[in-house]
Amino acid sequence: MIQVDLPRFGRFQAWRDAARQLAGNRVAPDQVAWGDAGLFGTDPVPPPGPHPVTASNEFLALAQTVASHSDPERWALLYAALIRLQQDRRFIANPADPLTDRLARMAKSVRRDIHKMHAFVRFHELPAQGPRRSFAAWFEPEHPILEAGAPFFVRRFADMDWLIATPQGLACFDGTLNFQPPAPRPTLPPDASHDLWQTYFANIFNPARIKTQAMRSEMPVKYWKNLPETGLIAQMLADAPRRVQAMRDAGATVAPAFAARVTARIRQAPDDRPPDTLNAARQQASRCTRCDLCHAATQTVWGEGDPSAPLMIVGEAPGDHEDLQGRPFVGPAGQLLRQTMAGVGLDPAQAWLTNAVKHFKFTPRGKRRIHQNPATGEIRHCKWWLDIERRFVRPRLTVALGATAAFALTGDRAPLTPRRGSVETALDGGPVLITWHPSLILRLDPKPAAQARQQFAADLTQAARMMTA
Repeated sequence: MIQVDLPRFGRFQAWRDAARQLAGNRVAPDQVAWGDAGLFGTDPVPPPGPHPVTASNEFLALAQTVASHSDPERWALLYAALIRLQQDRRFIANPADPLTDRLARMAKSVRRDIHKMHAFVRFHELPAQGPRRSFAAWFEPEHPILEAGAPFFVRRFADMDWLIATPQGLACFDGTLNFQPPAPRPTLPPDASHDLWQTYFANIFNPARIKTQAMRSEMPVKYWKNLPETGLIAQMLADAPRRVQAMRDAGATVAPAFAARVTARIRQAPDDRPPDTLNAARQQASRCTRCDLCHAATQTVWGEGDPSAPLMIVGEAPGDHEDLQGRPFVGPAGQLLRQTMAGVGLDPAQAWLTNAVKHFKFTPRGKRRIHQNPATGEIRHCKWWLDIERRFVRPRLTVALGATAAFALTGDRAPLTPRRGSVETALDGGPVLITWHPSLILRLDPKPAAQARQQFAADLTQAARMMTA
């Protein structure tokens, strides 16, 4: 049996050096006894052996963390893992391996303890002899993590002298970090900055969201005796009901004007039962959630006009103006449609005007909402409502404005240009006259726009002749 005693500080490097020599001689784990010595130095170990010893960076990082665990078996476990690593380099990456799992849980416990040290060390200012301020703190970790946790404070408080005392030893910094054996717990003077901690803690405390179990998980009770702010917890918990009631009393008593409309949309469940009347269909559509467009649009834009009209005009989808007013064809494209209809002898009031999709689809750009074409899935979802409108209106002729309306009515995705001006058969059997959407005409340059206007007027003239035939 080989006895290896490790020093109080610099333990991981001492273990690594001894373990490399032992593994080089292929000394079995059960032939080594590891212990912590109070002083530097180890019992003799065999000189470097003939066998090469390799270890991955992953294993070395894990071993360095586990070295700060309080389990006295940690050194033996790490050496057993090192020996296994020489034959099977993959086992350390297998979380189902019992040894890997135990080491991983030990490393997790150490990391958590280091995190608590960084969070819960509270310095007390001491009288200083020179230009640098001086501080000291007492901390009681679960594991011997002083060496692993101290570099954090070096980085954060490099401009002051400080000492962190723990039951395992002292970390002292005066421009250089050094470690010393443990000493009796120091008597620390009151610190004025602790009042700031208490003020901060009291102000972030939310009496309406008390979760004592979560608080004890993040701030274990064993640390409370050394934290100035925890003295406030009992009183804050006792005072929480009064503060919550005061928050209720100070809250708003009158809802904003738009609240009723918003909450009505949220609380009314969608109803997909076939409606009995066109008006019932309108009410059901106002609560439609068949696709995601309902979440961004202001409201459902239902059709309007004469429900007994022989002519139905179907556009693509509401635009910005339509979404805000809740009516179809009231924006610039709608004005062009209504003017052209009136010019060829069609009264918009004696037709049924609607859209293939009932909600506005857009992309925000600054303060503007830029229109987006509906996707195929959105068109198909909304066809439920278009079919209901057609069943109640029962038009003799339908005019499809643009490719989206043509697709919704006929199921044909073919390009619109060769189809414009032609009459096709709707999926439900009625005739559909295909023409441009007026919004397209408004986007064109002057010359092609003039030609498209003529074609649009000619198509609507054809629709008027078909209505009188």
